[in-house]
Amino acid sequence: MHSKDEKWAIFWCSLLHPVLFGEIEPDETHRYLKKLSGQECLFPNGKKKKPSLSTLKRKLKKYRQTGFEALARKRRCDRGKPRAVAQEIIDKAIEIKRDQPKRSHHAINLFLKDYCNVQIPRSTLYRHLKQNGATRLKLGVVKKKVRCRWTREHPNELWVGDFSNGPYVLVDGEVQPTYISLFIDCCSRYVVEGRYYLRQSLDILIDSLLRAWTIHGIPKELYVDNAKIYHANALKAACYALHIKLLHRPPGDPPPGGLVERIFGTSQDQFEAEVRAGDILTLHKLNKAFFAWLNVVYHETVHSETKEITRKLFQEGRNTMRTIDMDYAIKFFMKTLPRTVHPDFSDVAIDKRFYSVDPKLRGDKVLVRYDPFSTMDKVFIYSKNEEFLATGTLYNREKRNHPVEEIPSSKPRHNYIDLILAKHEKQLSGQAKGIDYTKLISRQRWPFAAFVQKLASLMGRKGGTSAFNTQELETLKKLYNKHSDLTEPKLVKAFEKAEVKNIAHLAYQLQNLRKE
Repeated sequence: MHSKDEKWAIFWCSLLHPVLFGEIEPDETHRYLKKLSGQECLFPNGKKKKPSLSTLKRKLKKYRQTGFEALARKRRCDRGKPRAVAQEIIDKAIEIKRDQPKRSHHAINLFLKDYCNVQIPRSTLYRHLKQNGATRLKLGVVKKKVRCRWTREHPNELWVGDFSNGPYVLVDGEVQPTYISLFIDCCSRYVVEGRYYLRQSLDILIDSLLRAWTIHGIPKELYVDNAKIYHANALKAACYALHIKLLHRPPGDPPPGGLVERIFGTSQDQFEAEVRAGDILTLHKLNKAFFAWLNVVYHETVHSETKEITRKLFQEGRNTMRTIDMDYAIKFFMKTLPRTVHPDFSDVAIDKRFYSVDPKLRGDKVLVRYDPFSTMDKVFIYSKNEEFLATGTLYNREKRNHPVEEIPSSKPRHNYIDLILAKHEKQLSGQAKGIDYTKLISRQRWPFAAFVQKLASLMGRKGGTSAFNTQELETLKKLYNKHSDLTEPKLVKAFEKAEVKNIAHLAYQLQNLRKE
């Protein structure tokens, strides 16, 4: 018996229960049924009405003669057969579909219009095609993949990672977009690392991984996107060395990435929506708030998939945690830069920080390797042939605390000082030939902060960037980037022409001024 039919049978039995089980005397049955017919009941189809006396008597008779199943609603004799469209037309549509399995409902109806002068609604057509095994899938045209559920029995068996766009932040008075780098544990759905950055690149990926490995150890498998940065040799070498199976999402097949996309969606709905609705944040405050949301809300919530509290389920797998020597792991991600040891100061420079080098290497072309995520207090010097030469230590040029070089016992045959002095004099001589003062100084663009300040003043709002919320500032940033020739007079003129004093009408008037 179908579940819907069973509901109807139970409904009639519940109404007739006192009669069926002898709680009502036989000679009182008619009076009870008549009283029951005057009461309003909620039927299984959701309608409220009074059952008729004749219906109650008929249902009682059927139950006594045949039993419980007789009270189910009688099915139509033409159930499953076409009623609005003739069977021969349905058969013709099926024949047309089988002739060319990739034909759409538009093409099939085009044939039916020509042959039979009729057309079948899309839903009706596909229902009959499916019943008769004439869909693309059933005809073998579409080879749809059979998916498996992304899960693991224990935490730290599989991590899934990816990048996603984040809200805009305020950096040195400028509005900048952010990108979130996130890794999630497949078993517990625990976010082992999640942080917003100002770009998405290999060094950001490495920073995220190293943070996660330091706190939670390493997983057995790492599943990432198919983008170029996830195929970097540094990442592959580290995974092979640490015995981590590196998996990539198949190109053109987004469903396997649904696990991490789901947490991105949850974050956007619950966290980023609140960020965008308020005042624009700095990058530091955005990450601080995201970390708080993870620990206060997301990790303390019962996950809809695992039916467990995320933090509790992840902590139960602490015994499966694989710790590693981080110094060993970091060496695969060390950055290498070509440098020439300074001939005067005997040092190399990285990001305006100076590292003293053995004076014997002055003027040599070397390879400088360093950990970009450390305190950067030392670097490692290698030759062009990858041979280790020395360790460079951080020092201050101005304080002249470079290690003192031993003075040779004999006078050198070639005077280095005379050489650099001669070169310097030649350089000064060339510069003294004259300087061209006729070059025009390039006109600087109107700053974005001044643009926002002026617009806030025109709209009667107090403050600069604080006068607008995050979403408005993102729109103003795009408008500012689009009009590179924007000036204060042009802004005032466009604002005066705007019928409604808002950002949308202002953008429209700026576009009109550009056309003029």
